[in-house]
Amino acid sequence: MSKILIVEDETPLRTALVDTLLNEGYEVLEAKDGQEGLATALNDKPDIILLDLLMPKMSGLEVMEKLRADGWGKKVPIIVLTNRVPDDKIMADVTKYEPAFYLVKATLNLDDVVAKVKATLEKKG
Repeated sequence: MSKILIVEDETPLRTALVDTLLNEGYEVLEAKDGQEGLATALNDKPDIILLDLLMPKMSGLEVMEKLRADGWGKKVPIIVLTNRVPDDKIMADVTKYEPAFYLVKATLNLDDVVAKVKATLEKKG
């Protein structure tokens, strides 16, 4: 069973993602800010991380930077979930950490998230 970490400070969205992915049969970990997310990721080593960019204590970009500096974290797939509409600056900042997908919350539906998780895990092998 694949282990997924959801790092999201908006409780309703985090809860919806947790419930949806549990129903799909995944083991799900959750964190409500970047600091907790980074600690959970490095401690529990999930198979994939769903990561918000704008969070308290540590931004998603900082989390990605610290993960990519770690031997294990270098390779973990990350799906970015954010309300920030991608412009050139944001995409330049984000893409250097090689996320699997960049999803905008405003246009998000949970089936899309599940499909992206499945596709990413299949690619990971």
